[in-house]
Amino acid sequence: MTGDCPPDVAALDPEQIIRLEDGPPPRVVLLDQRRLPDEVVELACSSAADVADGIRVMAVRGAPAIGVAAGYALALAATRGEDLEAAAAVLASSRPTAVNLSWALERIRPEPTSDRARELHREEVERCRKMAVHAATLLRPGTRALTHCNAGALATGGYGSAVGAIYAAWEQGLLERVLVGETRPLLQGARLTAWELEAAAIPHAVIADSAAAFLMASGEIDCVVTGADRIAANGDTANKIGTYGLAVLAAHHGLPLYVVAPTSTVDLATPTGAGIPIEERPPGEITTRFPARNPAFDVTPASLISAIVTEHGVHRAPYAESLGALV
Repeated sequence: MTGDCPPDVAALDPEQIIRLEDGPPPRVVLLDQRRLPDEVVELACSSAADVADGIRVMAVRGAPAIGVAAGYALALAATRGEDLEAAAAVLASSRPTAVNLSWALERIRPEPTSDRARELHREEVERCRKMAVHAATLLRPGTRALTHCNAGALATGGYGSAVGAIYAAWEQGLLERVLVGETRPLLQGARLTAWELEAAAIPHAVIADSAAAFLMASGEIDCVVTGADRIAANGDTANKIGTYGLAVLAAHHGLPLYVVAPTSTVDLATPTGAGIPIEERPPGEITTRFPARNPAFDVTPASLISAIVTEHGVHRAPYAESLGALV
């Protein structure tokens, strides 16, 4: 697949985002998100180590999509006769913040087959569709939403979490438009979310991350809707860097912040956000001339989150109880 025109991303077949080809030769094929929106190009991975590299360099990104890719990679490793423990270890180390990666590996390890990996992918997309319907109930007609990073079909392997909620709200006539934070340092909002919204013909505009406070104060934003990479048992949530700042701004301006994510992102084994590992990426992604710090994520305290939405419904504080009930 190659080209420069965006497909209807909301309706994009999940296998066009991530798939396992049985071969010969067997391989995992990723829609290379580094090349978007300028080019639509696929990246073929012939081993679990190749998939881990694809995750590490963010050819595939978004916590649920990373989990799907890891599931396919372990099935590929089994087909190729690779050492499964070594393959799982290299995959688990590729993006430490996203809990979906280890979640997927744990579920496919007892049965590392192509069929089980594809089933895991289908289940994740179905979770997204269910949670999108629940999340849309939180929005009122004429909503002007702000979203951060990319939590659409590209990030989940099909349909999307936070952007899935935006699709559902748009279909129900609840949404006026979307503001898209550009999301430093790799511009997942400006490159990917805007690309998805353009394909779905949803009114939107990209804003500099630093413009959010002004636009909130100007009354141009009604709510903030984001995805998540890991949600601790108490509701503290790790997401792309800048989400915590948006949560503080939303609280100051009396605006709700909603987190939309599948239960595969909920980590009940981690009591609070203090236990979530935060990946620090190469400083060269920001500048190649000066010293730089490049944390990829931050943690938003549960007290700043108005609701967490999963495929099971809308969860409210205290999250230790509402999320704990999922088990």
